[in-house]
Amino acid sequence: MNIRSLFLVICSMFSACIFAQGSNEAHHNPIFDGWYADPEGAVFGDTYWVYPTFSDDYDKQLHFDAFSSKDLVHWQKHPRILDTTNVKWLRQALWAPSIIKKEGKYYLFFSANDIQRTGRDLYDPENDINHFGGIGVAVADNPAGPFSDYLGKPLISDFHNDAQPIDQFVFKDSDGTYYLFYGGWSHCNLGKLNHDFTGFLPWEDGSLFKEITPQGYVEGPFMFLRKGIYYFMWSEGNWTDGSYKVAYAMADKPTGPYKRIGTILESKKGDIATGAGHHSVINKPGTDEWIIVYHRRPIPNLDRDHRVTCMDKMEFNDDGTIKPVKMTFEGVAVN
Repeated sequence: MNIRSLFLVICSMFSACIFAQGSNEAHHNPIFDGWYADPEGAVFGDTYWVYPTFSDDYDKQLHFDAFSSKDLVHWQKHPRILDTTNVKWLRQALWAPSIIKKEGKYYLFFSANDIQRTGRDLYDPENDINHFGGIGVAVADNPAGPFSDYLGKPLISDFHNDAQPIDQFVFKDSDGTYYLFYGGWSHCNLGKLNHDFTGFLPWEDGSLFKEITPQGYVEGPFMFLRKGIYYFMWSEGNWTDGSYKVAYAMADKPTGPYKRIGTILESKKGDIATGAGHHSVINKPGTDEWIIVYHRRPIPNLDRDHRVTCMDKMEFNDDGTIKPVKMTFEGVAVN
């Protein structure tokens, strides 16, 4: 190879590298490497955080990682902020984290053990772990953990209103009330957490949980407040396939009632991914810019647990309804 040919090869390689780098920098979805699902986004101070499920078979899904970023593009991994060594009653599965800060502490709510039946009196720790589990709480002094079990037992371990005790979300209202939305098996309950998050305050009729299930609800509840409107969101379809999607309702108070308005995130023929759902929402501080944080399955993908965490813009119409979200590889722009 002569000098001119060698020079042309080097230039070609250099140009290819620059192009590849430019392409990679333009593509921010998925937002970090690895199989992760059910992401909850949060903002603490000047830092964005994402708390996802480690997406794997149930017998391997036994810890949480967290991710932090200053610009929504470059993410730092905080490994194993919570795992089975921190929660003695946790044995089978750990998923769907939800975090909130209160009085200098960070409370991480989670689903564990995938219970299928009610009845604590039937619990056999050696032979039948499915009789005990539900929604737990962990606590830390730092959003990066490490978190430790707060109660030594589940916060909710029984079935109320036929809702499987999974997929919890904690919402702080403008009046300081902390609500917990939760539920699988197409039922959603709402409870009011007490001051120290050890239990619930009763509703007017004496019950601890009010069913608020809207039409189409399956799992994955989430709520946010914008311009005086409460947006209640959830996942529909089957989490194991392309029917998974996100729908929402609007109300003037967190207790509803909620009437389904429509779907805002779902996969269609020709899309770049399938099975988009179990999401959360981030509001960029000091703006009316909103981001939906969700999981999806890349194409091609034949494994139900091979899900990745992504972010895309979420925008509103003039009447406050949410515009359909377009899944992208680009994701959101650098702050």
